[in-house]
Amino acid sequence: MQFSEYMNRWLYGENGYYATYKNIGKSGDFYTAVSTSKFFGGTIAKHIISLVDEGFLQENGTICEIGAHHGYFLADVIEFIYTLRPKLLETLQFVIIERFDDLQQFQKNYFEDSFGEAISLTHYKSLNELKCKNGFFIANEIFDAFGCELYYKGKTARVNGHEVVFDVQNSWVEEKAKKYYKDRGEIAVGYETFAKEMATACEQFEFISFDYGEMQARPDFSLRVYTQHKVIPFFDEEIKRDELFAKSDITYDVTFAHVKDAYEEVGVKFVELKTQMVALIEMGILELLEILKNNVEEKIYTQELEKVKMLIMPNSLGERFKMIKFRKERLKKIL
Repeated sequence: MQFSEYMNRWLYGENGYYATYKNIGKSGDFYTAVSTSKFFGGTIAKHIISLVDEGFLQENGTICEIGAHHGYFLADVIEFIYTLRPKLLETLQFVIIERFDDLQQFQKNYFEDSFGEAISLTHYKSLNELKCKNGFFIANEIFDAFGCELYYKGKTARVNGHEVVFDVQNSWVEEKAKKYYKDRGEIAVGYETFAKEMATACEQFEFISFDYGEMQARPDFSLRVYTQHKVIPFFDEEIKRDELFAKSDITYDVTFAHVKDAYEEVGVKFVELKTQMVALIEMGILELLEILKNNVEEKIYTQELEKVKMLIMPNSLGERFKMIKFRKERLKKIL
């Protein structure tokens, strides 16, 4: 089978890693920005309010998270909107795109426990089911979770059992490899379809996603497995792929130039790529901390400050992770 099919089975198959609820954080296989601090979602809430004030996002716009897993991220966004601009909760529409029924149910239960009937949450299995006029899309660590093909000096990989063999001629993979100046590494599969689905789903939107990688492609393989907070290179001679298959996370560095091209090809404007540190500071995470400092005990403030430092410090998540932003604006009618 092609490697992209193998990776999709690993992550999303019937018994795949993401097909059922997984702990993230200290008790799981890895940390994310969402599991690190509620102020990650809080900063997005502050940004959403700024989009409303700017006039780009309507007060009845759709707030959509893609690949929400627990639902904690969107819940944190809602919690901070309630703190900063509670009236918006009466008009904004909240949506999660989640393919797995079990995870949808977990998210529904979590929202009911957190908000009761105050918040109405709508689920769709894919962007193809969503139709909105005005919206804001958010995702965290989504582009590294797309299946990929593996390329090495003109040949694409196939998988026999759990053994990777480079002996396939694939013109599409080779074309992408040449475009992004790679003679080896991962070529993501599905960015183009995903971008087209989002562009079709909403007439006007802003999309922000956080992930690790660089604008230009890495010159080597970055594919790796996360298990119990250990990182194992996929091509490590000691790795037991059959034992790790579907029981651990598998991921790779994102080539953001590929993401950018996929969106621009469907008429969505690339706005910027920034480090997570710069993006969160510009969107107001420090102002949120200042509000907290003025309203809680010093001990609570200090605890939250330490969590936020993990989000923005260069030696933690701040430099490693990037934020990419896109916008699609509604075409104006010519009178």
